[in-house]
Amino acid sequence: MTLTSTTLHDQAKAANTASRKLAGISTEVKNAALIAIAEAIEANRMSILRANEQDLEAAKRDGLDFHMMDRMTLTNARVKDMADAARNIAALEDPIGEILEQRDMPNGLHLERVRVPLGVIGVIYESRPNVTIDIATLCLKSGNAVVLRGGKECILTNTVLAGIVKNAIESAGIPSDVVQFVETTDRALVKEMLEMDDVIDLMIPRGSAELVKFVGENAKMSAITGGVGVCHTYIDAGANLEHALKIVVNAKTKRPTVCNAMDTVLIHQSVAREFLPNLATEFGVHDVELRADGRAMSVLDALPGGAKVVPAKSDDFGTEFLGLIASVKIVDSIDDAMYHIAEYGSKHSEAIISENTEAIEKFLNEVDSGAVFANTSTYFNDGAQFGLGAEVAISTNKLHARGPMGLKEITTYKWKVRGQGQVRE
Repeated sequence: MTLTSTTLHDQAKAANTASRKLAGISTEVKNAALIAIAEAIEANRMSILRANEQDLEAAKRDGLDFHMMDRMTLTNARVKDMADAARNIAALEDPIGEILEQRDMPNGLHLERVRVPLGVIGVIYESRPNVTIDIATLCLKSGNAVVLRGGKECILTNTVLAGIVKNAIESAGIPSDVVQFVETTDRALVKEMLEMDDVIDLMIPRGSAELVKFVGENAKMSAITGGVGVCHTYIDAGANLEHALKIVVNAKTKRPTVCNAMDTVLIHQSVAREFLPNLATEFGVHDVELRADGRAMSVLDALPGGAKVVPAKSDDFGTEFLGLIASVKIVDSIDDAMYHIAEYGSKHSEAIISENTEAIEKFLNEVDSGAVFANTSTYFNDGAQFGLGAEVAISTNKLHARGPMGLKEITTYKWKVRGQGQVRE
């Protein structure tokens, strides 16, 4: 489809106009629309999968890499997850209209600070078609209109999904203009979209570090420009090593192509000789390549059978691998581990494995990250897992939202001031 910057602006303007109507629509109507979306996804499962199969065939011809292919692939289970997410969001409390605080002033004025929608959210994303549903449904429940611009690798799948959403919400009595999908893969229009601060209130990039950087440098509206996940797990001197092995393997291998997958293991020197060979063996079973610093390599002189261990290069620390690769480093103390995380982490997801309460609290309190974990996997850093229904992004920013962004994170507030004729002297 040919789309000009003028017609793209018209789409965003239509979303902006519709957002004012959506702000006044009842929770009951919004929930009915979300249920309608879930039912429509299930009813159109085969159409969704056929479109996804065409996208995958094109991606193979274009030579897309493993992590991109995995992210864009839909299955029956993943389609069901999208429908379930819509239902889960319908079941959540509506944040709009929540009174955050109220007070009566000495002059008789009554003040309320009330939660309201942001307005229009623009999202530029790559590869993952579930993002279309997750963001559209979260925006709908929170009273926001949305302009979705997916990547060319999933254009057919996303077009089908966006059409399903628009038809479903219209059948429930909500203007279909609240969801706009940009049906073009022309990258030149991305920069145009980033300049539409007159009609888009917040921009969220979902994808590569290059995309996030581009949005950060070019967006005229507020933008969530974090989200790249360079994630560490620190195995403390006081760790239960059986638990540690299970957690590290889960964090690396359960879904290695996503942003909350672990990239680097930091191991206290007192447990390295016991833990490292077992880790190398288990990673070998899962076909994970372990890139070890010099001290770790010396522990692994006699490599376990099946293990894939190579010397680490300097850029193996601070890298988001998005695949079956992990770096490992031996450290002398928890302070050394936290120093490494501060230098190489991206403030996304950081974990400690320890039975030492003091060490756990030190790590949780002092590590600067959107989410910090003790004795569990970084793979849990996810909006649905946090009870948010889904997420529009995982933010590594400190303002205005941090960590998984659910309903409340895509709202703002306004003051309502009621008087009885008072004037300010």
